[in-house]
Formats: sequence, structure tokens, C-alpha cells
Amino acid sequence: MMSESDRVDQLGQATREKLKQFIARIERLEGEKAELAADIREVYGEVKSFGFDTKVIRKVISLRKIEASERAEQEALLDMYMEVVED
Repeated sequence: MMSESDRVDQLGQATREKLKQFIARIERLEGEKAELAADIREVYGEVKSFGFDTKVIRKVISLRKIEASERAEQEALLDMYMEVVED
């Protein structure tokens, strides 16, 4: 079995640099993602302060991500299933 240092020695310099670049990019993007998440939480706080229901806002945003035809199909299925369970 190879030791960790043997594995590192097998990597070429270019490969090591590329790996470092990938890791740096991922770390930068993770930082940006955390900042964006904080910004989104702040906006939801503003939404709530105006008296809007944040759960409904989240659902609206979720639905807007779906294409209209797919959303209509889901709504039709939901209506059909609701009719079955309400009888």
C-alpha cells in the first residue's frame, strides 16, 4: 500500500497546481454562496417585516422555477389526487 507522501510524489507539478486551483475556486464559491444565503435571509426578513407570509413567498419562488406546462401538469395531478382523498 502506498503512503500519502508516495501518492503526492506521483502527482506531477502541473497536476498539483491544477488541484490547488480547483480547491481555491471551490472555497471561493463556498464563501460567495454563504454571502448570498445571508443576503437572501435578509430579504426574507424584509418580506416578513412588510407582513407577507415567507412560506408562501418561498413556494411562489419554487413554482416560478418550474416551466408553466410542467407546473400545470403538477397542479392537475394535485387536483385529481385531492378529489380522491376528499371523497
